[in-house]
Amino acid sequence: MQLCKVQLRSGDIRIGVVIDGQAQLLAPRSLSEVLHAEDPAGTARALLGVGPPIPLADLTLLPPIDRQEVWAAGVTYKRSREARERESAGAARFYDLVYNADRPELFFKATAPRVVGPGQRVRVRRDSRWSVPEPEVALVISPRLTIVGYSIGNDVSARDIEGENPLYLPQAKVYDGACALGPVITLAQAMPPKEQVAIRLTIERAGRVVFDGSTSLAAMKRTFEDLVNWLGRDNSFPNGAILLTGTGVVPPDDFTLAAGDAVHIDVTGIGRLSNVVEQG
Repeated sequence: MQLCKVQLRSGDIRIGVVIDGQAQLLAPRSLSEVLHAEDPAGTARALLGVGPPIPLADLTLLPPIDRQEVWAAGVTYKRSREARERESAGAARFYDLVYNADRPELFFKATAPRVVGPGQRVRVRRDSRWSVPEPEVALVISPRLTIVGYSIGNDVSARDIEGENPLYLPQAKVYDGACALGPVITLAQAMPPKEQVAIRLTIERAGRVVFDGSTSLAAMKRTFEDLVNWLGRDNSFPNGAILLTGTGVVPPDDFTLAAGDAVHIDVTGIGRLSNVVEQG
């Protein structure tokens, strides 16, 4: 089962079950009320409305988040470790150490108001000369630290700022419009096995593909459960959390995002998240 958060033409915000490109709206409830129930799928079925399904094309898809904090993990793929080592010549060994350490790299990414949804604009910082998208699987976590679903995340990053000094990581990662989520949440029971999940990043510029790369969740060094366990150590999330799990697709070092670029992220079992880039 897949859930979406939509805005109707009336302005009302509703939750829907996605079936064959259409949304069957639920009785008015928040997304978190469904996700954080003991049985999210059963709760959604119990709330299904009686009206006709609405094509997704006729709805405004919102980022599938309420008040959850968004966190992120870094250096969970070998490809990411290599890229971070190259961008941070003076501190390259730290990325190698964290890749092989028991403790993962975890950092705060966004508050809910800073998150953009499908079709909305992601931003690159005005003081960055080298920014890239980072396609990632996003874990949807309940207050009980249970993985209840999966979505797609774009962890937009200023590689030049992070590379200048690792202490600049928050400035490279945390700013308005630097995180996109969507288009839907696939509930945990409906997600394919990890080894069958492919992640693909396509970037178009003026209608032409300028980057196309892919990886598989099978290439990820850490498990989802391990990341959630570390995130929850001495930390609580009464509203739940979203955890981006790192990227294994990195554009070449001579590539940077430009205003007007279209970024598409496809993940098996979830769908496609598309955003256009805006210059800060």
